[in-house]
Amino acid sequence: MIFIDACFAKPTPYTPIWLMRQAGRYLSEYKQTRAKAGSFLNLCKNVSLASEVTLQPVEILDVDAAIVFSDILVLPMEMGLPLAFLAGEGPHFKHTISTLNDVKNLQSGAYKKLDYVYDTLSQVRAHLDKQKALIGFCGSPWTLATYMIEGQGSKTYAKSKSMLYREPQVLKALLESLTEELKLYLEGQIRAGANAVQIFDSWASALECSAYMEFSWHYMKDIAHYIKSKYPHIPVILFPKGIAGYLDKINGDFDVFGVDWGTPMELAKEKLGGKYVLQGNLEPSRLYDRESMEKGVDEIIAIMGKKAGHIFNLGHGMLPDLPRENAIMLVKMLKEKTKR
Repeated sequence: MIFIDACFAKPTPYTPIWLMRQAGRYLSEYKQTRAKAGSFLNLCKNVSLASEVTLQPVEILDVDAAIVFSDILVLPMEMGLPLAFLAGEGPHFKHTISTLNDVKNLQSGAYKKLDYVYDTLSQVRAHLDKQKALIGFCGSPWTLATYMIEGQGSKTYAKSKSMLYREPQVLKALLESLTEELKLYLEGQIRAGANAVQIFDSWASALECSAYMEFSWHYMKDIAHYIKSKYPHIPVILFPKGIAGYLDKINGDFDVFGVDWGTPMELAKEKLGGKYVLQGNLEPSRLYDRESMEKGVDEIIAIMGKKAGHIFNLGHGMLPDLPRENAIMLVKMLKEKTKR
């Protein structure tokens, strides 16, 4: 598989590409399947429909990897926090975590209740072209914890950060509980057919450097080390969004570092290119305009070259109103421009 080879810095015929949030509302096919499901959570839990939307962008765009369709918050939901997706507001937890007792009351073994994710992976792997990789994923402990503490997305993370500085023992208990579940959740995904796994740390930028290393990166490294020690043939990708200033501190037992669009690719290459394969980092909004998109592609290729050590991706997820024809063109353009 070209994507897997690239994760291990092996030579490939061109720079492989996949797109974060490649299954999404910019595709009419996705919207039709989503309507059939009735709700976002129903779509995540319906193995047949989730498999369908996982495969759609591979067939439409010709990307080199599929990523299983799910949501990072299904794990805390199965730990006992009722989850709803509210129109115009996004995910919302009715109950939140604020005390040590709340952490102790979370249900252990949540990874055992996520058969719908494992079954989707197995079904997709059975139908996916053998040359295409299948990526499993989870949210980082810190990112999941913020949702569980705040109850929803936040601009300030006031409750989470108040806990971090006032009651760090409570936050660490929550992070440790999540870490152990996530290790087994990713392991379950690998056993179900995932060829690689990615950990999304969407809210990494909420923390100053010392807090980030202690309360987020430490736990991501722990999960990565667990997976790599048991499954050395499975690439581990870590994607912390918004920590360009902390790159000197990045280390650990993983294979690929996901570069967000706010981090200059040149800087990421200078700081981390010698240790890890880099993934990224086109600004998603460049897909609104073909000329801007091509300019962005050329700039990244100029920095990363055509040699091994790079996987092309966006620096964050596809936006719902991006033109699908531009996404199709991006994949074709990248392959043509990076042919060895």
